[in-house]
This record gives sequence, structure tokens and C-alpha cells, in this order.
Amino acid sequence: MPATGGHLAVRVSAAPPSVPSSVDAPSPSTVRTVVAIVALALGGFAIGTTEFVTMGLLPDIADGVGVDIPTAGHVISAYAVGVVIGAPVIAALSARLPRRALLVGLMGAFLVGNVLTALAPGYRTLLVARLLAGLPHGAYFGVASLVAASLVAPRLRGRAVSSVMLGLSVALVAGVPAATWLGQAAGWRTAYWLVVVLAAATVAAVLAVVPSQPGRPEATVRGELGALRRPQVLLTLGIGVVGFGGLFALYSYIAPVVTDVAGLSRGTLPVVLLVYGIGGVIGTALAGRLGDWSLFRSVAGSLVALMALLAATALAAPWAPGLVAGVFLVSVSGSTLAILLQLRLMETAGEAQMLGAALNHSALNLANALGAWFGGLVIAAGLGYRAPSAVGAGLAAAGLLPLAVSAVLRHRAGEAAARTAAFGAAAIQRVPAA
Repeated sequence: MPATGGHLAVRVSAAPPSVPSSVDAPSPSTVRTVVAIVALALGGFAIGTTEFVTMGLLPDIADGVGVDIPTAGHVISAYAVGVVIGAPVIAALSARLPRRALLVGLMGAFLVGNVLTALAPGYRTLLVARLLAGLPHGAYFGVASLVAASLVAPRLRGRAVSSVMLGLSVALVAGVPAATWLGQAAGWRTAYWLVVVLAAATVAAVLAVVPSQPGRPEATVRGELGALRRPQVLLTLGIGVVGFGGLFALYSYIAPVVTDVAGLSRGTLPVVLLVYGIGGVIGTALAGRLGDWSLFRSVAGSLVALMALLAATALAAPWAPGLVAGVFLVSVSGSTLAILLQLRLMETAGEAQMLGAALNHSALNLANALGAWFGGLVIAAGLGYRAPSAVGAGLAAAGLLPLAVSAVLRHRAGEAAARTAAFGAAAIQRVPAA
């Protein structure tokens, strides 16, 4: 909003700080900062690997625990439900704890969840293990985002947060294809043992190079959860849950789409996942530029693009080049949307910064569960493996509804703020000079 009334207009238009004032400490050396952010991103790499490798190994997991593929898809949903539950609860309860100790505790819990996954003797125990592994997911990213932001100058905080998130995107390029190949070659459980090693390396790296930081002693559970009373926060979560669910409707069943629909060999699946991962890295980088240009417009554009690309992929799936191109473009649009939603939540969450950062992962993993569930339903109904992409396009279209409501409220709030600023400027002009 342009300034229209001197100091009053500045106060009216000022945005909330990107991170709490308690982390506005002087930055450490550049090298130490980079190394610390890489350590935080390593945790994102481990989390991204475990979250997405299950999709690529779904047929192997189904055979290993004696269920069909649609039933095995519930394993994906169990992890997502763990994220949905854990992110707001842990973020609200732990806001007062020291940051580095909290990061270590969260990554330690994540490690245990993946050990239980690798050792699970049957389907039911596997479901429980995946739910437990998902609990620390969102809270880790919330805390890591705050710590990364505190390590750099204010003008670099957005880049620092996106660098942590880049660990998850790089997992799609390197971690997921490698773990998928390992799981196919040596048994699906070995993929989760690889994640255990990555989690242990993250714990060691955080202890070694991430500076100790206090929590927020003034934080309360009620204050943190107060962000959930903000209409724009709830609407942004709705966009993520419904709209982003479309991507997971396709990705959850990518393995049988590649082999049964496109007619490619199982050995090409890691290549397709690599293409998806490259799209994710590009989308993450693109999101930063689009967010700087116009955050809300970019959210709308990326959601519409995701809808159209999912529909096109459903049509093109039997043609192998069309499927690969569709997977790439869906990944670009989906990852762009995910980062933009993260920025939007941090913009609208007020002082509950950690909760705002964590809530995005809650929303996206609820979308994960929703997409996998709807995809499994249409497959079980006999509609084939192309049907989840069509369902995904419908979910993305449904995400336009909360987006439209958010746009209306945003427009009204902008008009009200403009009237307030104009009134204040007029009042100042009427005050006689001293």
C-alpha cells in the first residue's frame, strides 16, 4: 500500500516481522552460517526421502506385507496423518524450548519412527510406524526455518528459509531415486535404513555446527494456536489441503502408472522419479521469484496450472514421453505452489511464526492423505491407474474455492486499510502547525 500520510501511514502499512524479535541477534560468520543451514537442510533431505520413497516402492511394500496396492496406499496416508497431528501440537507445546535441543529431539524421534518402519513385521505395525515417523516432520521444518532465519541478516531471511526447504526438493532428485533403487534391489526395508543413517547424520551435524538458541519464554500454547483463528490462515490451509491433494493423487500411484499405463519397465521408475525431483527443484527456485513479484497472484496461477497439468497428464499417460513431460510439469507447478503457500502462511500467521511454518506441512500432508485416499478409491472401483490424475485435477479445481474467498477478504481488508490511512492523513493535515 503506498504511503499517504507520513508517519501514520507507515505505522498502518507496516507488515509483521518475518521472525520474532527474539532471534534478531548478530549473524555469525558467513562460513559457519552456510554450514549450519546445510546441516538443517540435511534434515529436510532425510524427511523428503522417507516421505516420497514410499510411493516409488508401493508395489514392493504391498507384496512384502501381503496386501494389495490400494490398501498399501494407506501407509502413505498414515505418515501424512502423523504430520497433520504432530505439526501444530508439537509446535504449540515446544515454542519455549531451546531451538537446537528441540531440533535434535525432533530428528531423534524421526529416526526412531523409521527404525520401527524398517522392522515392522506386518501391515498394521507398519501403519503405526509410519504415523510415528510423521509426527516430527512439520515441527522440524518450523523450528529449522526460525533457526535459519536467525543466522542471517534480515534481508537474507527468505533465502535462508528457502535453503532449508531446498533439502526436501533435493531429496526428490537424489534421495528418493537412490532409495527407490536400493529398495528394489535389496528389499524395501533397506530404503528406510538409509533414512535412519541420514537422520543420525543430521543429529550429529546439528549438534556440531548449529548455534545454541533459546526458545521464546513468553510463548503460550494459547497464543501460538491463536493463529488458527485468523480467517486468512484457515483459507490458505484449505487451499493447500484440497488443491495440493491433486498432486498426491497422481504421485501416490506413480509406480503402477509408469509400468501398467505407460508400459515402461520397473527399472525406469527411478528415472521418472528423478524427472519429478528436478521439476521440484526448479519449482522451488521459481517460487521465490514469483513470491517477490506478487505472492497472492502467484498462488492463484500455480494452482490453476496444477489443475490443467494434472488433467493433461491423465490424457497423455499411455504415451511414455507425454507421461514423463506431465510428471515434470506437475512437479514444477506443485512445488511452486507449496513454497508460495509456505510464504503466505508465514505472512498471515502474525507472531506465531513457528506454528505458521509448521502448519504448511500439516496442510500439505493432509493433502497427501486425501490424494492417496481418493486415488485408491477410484482404482479400487475399477477405473484404472489413469483415474487418480483426473481426480487430482478435480481436487485442484476445488482448491479455487477457498482461494476465491481469500481474495475477497483480502480485497476488503485492503480497502479498509486504505480508508484508515487516508483518514489518518487527513486528520494530521488538520492539526495546526506548532
